[in-house]
Amino acid sequence: MPRVSIDGREIEVSPGTSILAAARELGIDIPTLCHLEGCAVQTTCMVCLVKLQPSGRAVPSCATLVQDGMRIDSETPEVRALRRTSLELLLSHHLGDCAAPCESASPAHLDIPLMLRQVADGRLRDAIATIRREMALPATLASISADGGEKACRRGLIDAPVGINAILRFVAESDLASNDPYVPACGQQTGKKVAIVGAGAAGLTAAYHLLRMGHACTLFEKHSMPGGLLRDALDAACLPHDFLGAEVAIIARMGAAMVMDTMIGTPQKLDELRARSDAVLVAIGSIADGTADPLGLPSVRDRLKVDLTTHETGLPGVFATGEVIRPGKVLARSAADGKAAALCIDQYLSGRTVSGTERAVNVRMGKLTETEVSLLVTQVSSSASPEPGGSGRRLTLDEARAGARRCLQCDCGKKDGCKLREYADRLGADPGRYKAERRRLERVVQQGGVVFEPGKCILCGLCVDIATRVREPLGLTFIGRGFDVRVGVPFDRTLSEALQRVAARCAEACPTGALAIRPELCGDGTCDRCRSRGG
Repeated sequence: MPRVSIDGREIEVSPGTSILAAARELGIDIPTLCHLEGCAVQTTCMVCLVKLQPSGRAVPSCATLVQDGMRIDSETPEVRALRRTSLELLLSHHLGDCAAPCESASPAHLDIPLMLRQVADGRLRDAIATIRREMALPATLASISADGGEKACRRGLIDAPVGINAILRFVAESDLASNDPYVPACGQQTGKKVAIVGAGAAGLTAAYHLLRMGHACTLFEKHSMPGGLLRDALDAACLPHDFLGAEVAIIARMGAAMVMDTMIGTPQKLDELRARSDAVLVAIGSIADGTADPLGLPSVRDRLKVDLTTHETGLPGVFATGEVIRPGKVLARSAADGKAAALCIDQYLSGRTVSGTERAVNVRMGKLTETEVSLLVTQVSSSASPEPGGSGRRLTLDEARAGARRCLQCDCGKKDGCKLREYADRLGADPGRYKAERRRLERVVQQGGVVFEPGKCILCGLCVDIATRVREPLGLTFIGRGFDVRVGVPFDRTLSEALQRVAARCAEACPTGALAIRPELCGDGTCDRCRSRGG
């Protein structure tokens, strides 16, 4: 029985065992994209590289069998650098958006395509849950915001962008008007207390997210009612405050305490809050130009001097957010800053390093040609009519669903299960490290919502192997040679003909979402889902 050492840990394994399998027996997670138990060894991704000692030779762990006495390094800085390079080479010609442009442009980073899919299906309860994962005040902000991501919507290159803001407002207001408004669950109580000075967009949003994380929150507001500049914006737009009051009530139901008509305007008052709280968040409006801040915190012109990544003021346990750090009265931005500050405070209260919001690697296709966008339009609703609502009129359910079906579904079908993205995050890979000529966008949609996007394919060969093993009559194959090789269907037949038995299995095995099941793009009019959406 061969005995080997991996990262200084010894193990005895059966003859014929790969280094990858031996490492997994030890609980060592070596990343791999092209390996799947039960499939042939591919060695195409080179992300599972390890280093042999004393030779220093780098080998793919999935294809290298152990030999007695081997000493293997799998987690050194040098090995990680080799894996990172492999990932960056794969990413250099990966054509796909991890997150849709509208999501990236949304201050709240709302998963807009998912929300639109849920609205298109009439699943408004799911849609409001998606919205409220990211937004504390969706109805209020949608009422006064001019853009909920529409400016980035690719559909606008062809006819008109999807009316994201109007649809979001419809969902949020419909929920508040129902007999059972959605109230997010709060996490297990941590016993930590946070005092928030200011109950405007930033303070309310911060409280909302801190409560969801399990921390107790008390808001202190100098006015008699919470809302701050939100109330001024609603008045300017001649809109009632009903939905603001309802959204504040949800935050109160989640456990927030609100102390009105209370001015925290001196260093002594701030010290008192610090003495009885585990953290303090300053979320007041901008301070007067050229004057010292009344709380005694350092200021620069009309804002507090803070670290914009961590929201730390320099005073231990005291953070700042919103208008006071980023003047401009952009309320959606202030709300997003409130959420970011909540994440930083949570890091502080849990004893972690305060590092700010961590964003996953996000590959972007960039600007598409009209021809490429036209291809996407043919796969969704062809209606060119933008949703009414720009004049302030609220949508009907039918209008909201019809508008949602206009979404091109630019996001990745495997955004939350893509191994390429997961390992790029883990190893700190830079998608822009190496430049390659951008591929032409292709998206093949077949019956049942089986979608193939060749630009995302890394030629791992798993789908080819799976189809071969189950003896698909046609299956998939490698077409071409050298740099032009690609995965495709033989004899120019359709994807539906190629994968009659194992489409779902191939999609599940695909490490990048090049093959995915996307029912929202089915559109053949034969399934129950299509009929419920109007074909």
